[in-house]
Amino acid sequence: MPRFSIIVPSHGVAGRLSLALDSVLAQSFGDFELIPVCDAPGSPGADVAAGYAGRDVRVAPVHSPPTAGPGAARNAGMRAATGTYLLFLDGDDMLAPGALAALDARLAETGDVDVLYFEHERTPWWEGEPANPAAELLAGAPAHAFSPEQAPWLTGVRLPVWSAAYRRSFLTGHQLAFPGGHWTGLGWSGLVAVAAGRVAVLRRVVVRHLLRRQGSRLHQPGEHQFDLLEQGERVLVRAAAAGLSGGRYAALFTQVLDVVLDTAAHPGRLPAGRRRAFLRRARRLYRRHRPAGFRMPGGRPGARLRLLAAGAYTAFGALCAGDRAAVRAAGRLPRGRRLRARLTYRWHLLRPLEEDLVVYCAYWGRGYACSPAALHAKARELAPHLRGVFLVEPGQEHTVPPDVDHAVIGSPRYWRVLARAKYLVNNANFADAVVKRPGSVHLQTQHGTPLKTMGCDQSTYPVVAAATGSFTKLLARVDRWDYNLSSNRHSTEVWERAFPGAYEPLEYGYPRNDVYLTAGPEDVARVRRELGVPESSTAVLYAPTHRDHHTGFETGLDLEAFCAAAGEDVVVLLRAHYFYDRGDLRGTSGRVIDVTAHRSSEEVCLAADALVTDYSSIMFDYAVLDRPIVVLADDWEVYRETRGVYFDLMETPPGPVARTPHELARLFRDGSWAGARSAALRAAFRERFCRFDDGRAAERVVRRVFLGEPPEALPPVIPLAERVPAPAAATSVRS
Repeated sequence: MPRFSIIVPSHGVAGRLSLALDSVLAQSFGDFELIPVCDAPGSPGADVAAGYAGRDVRVAPVHSPPTAGPGAARNAGMRAATGTYLLFLDGDDMLAPGALAALDARLAETGDVDVLYFEHERTPWWEGEPANPAAELLAGAPAHAFSPEQAPWLTGVRLPVWSAAYRRSFLTGHQLAFPGGHWTGLGWSGLVAVAAGRVAVLRRVVVRHLLRRQGSRLHQPGEHQFDLLEQGERVLVRAAAAGLSGGRYAALFTQVLDVVLDTAAHPGRLPAGRRRAFLRRARRLYRRHRPAGFRMPGGRPGARLRLLAAGAYTAFGALCAGDRAAVRAAGRLPRGRRLRARLTYRWHLLRPLEEDLVVYCAYWGRGYACSPAALHAKARELAPHLRGVFLVEPGQEHTVPPDVDHAVIGSPRYWRVLARAKYLVNNANFADAVVKRPGSVHLQTQHGTPLKTMGCDQSTYPVVAAATGSFTKLLARVDRWDYNLSSNRHSTEVWERAFPGAYEPLEYGYPRNDVYLTAGPEDVARVRRELGVPESSTAVLYAPTHRDHHTGFETGLDLEAFCAAAGEDVVVLLRAHYFYDRGDLRGTSGRVIDVTAHRSSEEVCLAADALVTDYSSIMFDYAVLDRPIVVLADDWEVYRETRGVYFDLMETPPGPVARTPHELARLFRDGSWAGARSAALRAAFRERFCRFDDGRAAERVVRRVFLGEPPEALPPVIPLAERVPAPAAATSVRS
């Protein structure tokens, strides 16, 4: 018995059928059978399928007459299927690379579920951007297998047939089949949702659907539109007979009526002279199946439904005509795409906040990182009712773990979640266009302890001020903050001066630094293996900061020469400032490992036995680990004058200071990089700058900001002397 049976109706798409079949046969996971459903033998699609069957025994075509419709074609494929799970593709759909392997892995995690819903991508035939409409619907579903009672909104009605995998024994046990007529997808999805007892979701694109240039048959006018009402009737009757709970039935009822209203709102989809008859039948459907205690939705959907329920068909038509006119007017406005995005955002600002929605962003969308990522993970643990969406730049989607919902910056969904989210979390700042809504909560996590001047304090340093832009706009962004995180008293005082505002300072520590107290030896060993650090070597992390007076990345240190002079067991982990996404090293030896592109600076720090930096704020975070730090201050005077600093690092360094590369190598050769003086300097530095980073920062933030617990109920800060940081891999010091 194969793991998957993939059923592909091919009527009318013979010219593109090979794309669908190739996408299946190219999968890395090979335990499947592929069932093209073709017209009569000798038809174009049947000839294509027969050619594939001759080359691969997993391809087994069956036939169904085109007059029977797509539902009958899928039923024919189901009768021939022998796999454990069934998938349906349209003849011009494609499986994404690795899709079957991802499905198999997810099913191994969830066990035998009746239905596994997944994301899909809709690609316009001629122009426009691909869309993933299922992502938002699936985002709020539990991470594990669950009963439909736990996610009543997930009825399948809003998802196409090809956005789920179905357990075959579940389908046969409930005698489920595609109903006849048109709108069979709604009928099928609704009937499946009524019968399902255990479902799960996979937050990954599995199917890529090509939108046909001529549009969907279901959007064309004709009597077949009345089949929509028949399918809705069939589903709601079955739901009532099954005794669904009030929540499940209400969600199913609402979504079926939404589809009906969407069709009624487009007069071009109904035959001339038949619109009023459609509306009358839709009203009877509403009145016959309306749940007890049903509450009308708000906004435009609620307005349309009220008019339909009242039989005010003329007013209903006028409302829909006004909506269409507004859309056309917006489309004619200049600066189209950008302005349309703003209009979309303004529209969503008029809608209610989603109390369970949290939007996270780190480093202006560079990826899933820093304290926003740590808070996202902790919120999943302590506040599972919240839905988190991470914002990323186009091209950075791969940085987001597969089970984390995300939105691409600039996309329609990006503007939607920004407008509707109750909580917005950032370690930098959101776009200037983002509005601070009454009732929303903005949390600024920051991304370092300040040595160099920040915010308004930069105004007296011309090089920095020129790059900062408008300080008026900066303060407008600060005015959106409700909370601002701090990891030490020094930072609290600096933020108050550099970012003056009415926010509440939270001296809870940085969530991203929690891992330095919670990781164990096995985590350190794992990261070192992933980075390619040789065993028994001393890994030195070299992390220089950005120079505002430089135009590009410069290491400032000959790393090969340093390795040769420091000792035969020394390797260097180079991490450039995040402004430089790639440390461009050419001709280096195996003793220099460029980790600039590694997704987590925290993991890189865990792997390192020592830190060498100049004036980077990474020194404050690395000090939480209580491991040796060496400062290479070869241009301190220039940096201090051009960038401005808050204290004299040369007076209170976290460890030994080297003024030249030669001095740096000597510190490692004679062992003083990790000697008694180094430990004493580090202890004083930690006392001043690691006050609140005790491994429980994320917990305090989630409980205070997301769960609303009072400050006195939060875990107290663990004293510095009682903390046990993650151990370094190299425990002995060379003489």
